[in-house]
Amino acid sequence: MEGREIEKKAKEAFFDDDFEVAIDLYSEAIELEPNNADLFADRSQAHIKLNCFTEAVSDANKAIHFNPSLSKAYLRKGIACIKLEEYHTAKLALQTGASFAPNDSRFTKLIHDCHRYIQEESNDLTSTISSNGPVATVSSGDGSHLCDTTAERDSLVTQTNVVTSVRPKFRHEYYQKPEEVVVTIFAKGIPAKNVVIEFGEQILSVTIDVPGQDAYHYQPRLFGKIVPNKCTVEVLSTKVEIRLAKAEAINWTSLEYNKDVLPQKINTLTVQSERPTYPSSKPRTRDWDKLEAQVKKEEKEEKLDGDAALNKLFRDIYQSADEDMRRAMSKSFLESNGTVLSTDWKEVGTKKVEGSPPEGMELKKWEY
Repeated sequence: MEGREIEKKAKEAFFDDDFEVAIDLYSEAIELEPNNADLFADRSQAHIKLNCFTEAVSDANKAIHFNPSLSKAYLRKGIACIKLEEYHTAKLALQTGASFAPNDSRFTKLIHDCHRYIQEESNDLTSTISSNGPVATVSSGDGSHLCDTTAERDSLVTQTNVVTSVRPKFRHEYYQKPEEVVVTIFAKGIPAKNVVIEFGEQILSVTIDVPGQDAYHYQPRLFGKIVPNKCTVEVLSTKVEIRLAKAEAINWTSLEYNKDVLPQKINTLTVQSERPTYPSSKPRTRDWDKLEAQVKKEEKEEKLDGDAALNKLFRDIYQSADEDMRRAMSKSFLESNGTVLSTDWKEVGTKKVEGSPPEGMELKKWEY
């Protein structure tokens, strides 16, 4: 399949909101055209849709490298940096992009937003310094920042490509449960010794450093707080799976922190009540007296033919007879070898009951 055809399919997947497929297709097209700035800019937009802002910045920087006048690449970088709260970097990218697209009102609006965010942070920082003293800069040691301060932001003014040193190569996604968030980084065939992951109160730091390749860094400020000593990591053949233990049962609307979104507590009782119930799990009770009465009724109403009917008749007579009648029936039946059945004890009680075979049959005594 040619690069243009793959690019077309990628755009179709994007418009169908199938952003993961779009990213995969753009990646295939980039392998065929590794210097195509438009492909990197479009893949950056797909990353933004999946909230993968670090990856989006990386692709936007590559697009700018191959085509320094591509306005949409600066727009993608600006949007992603705003999401990462890198407002100075975002403003510089947007101002540069606006110079190549002066009639695009999106740049004007986003630049205005950056000014507002920077002013808000400046006010917050002034308040913090006046009450607590200077704020220290926290760094991971490789030039990528874990926490933001005014000093850091000001230094970014002269570093228009500060994010360029971070070159992510792996896609990531997440899902959550009431008690944890599971982050998956799709990195194939990476030895566990090359994966370094650290946890903070509200920070995740991931470094994948394979010899001969650019190191991968992913260091987001998380949406909510976690319990570091309860978090776990598992390096598999196709991915790195990170389980973040939530400090409290709240719903994360995104993986990364967003000051405009208030966390919502998860109602665990409601979650339990939504579990499906099955009839087989309910306790069953039986009314055995009622069941016995029903069986007796069915036996009484049962209609039989031939010998079965005759035996049932004798059984019913025996069950309803008094003691003398039962003795008479037993004695007459046994002494007559089953040919006579009498209920009159006065008649059979004083003599032996002789057999009375049916007409045409002869009674014989078997000798052993």
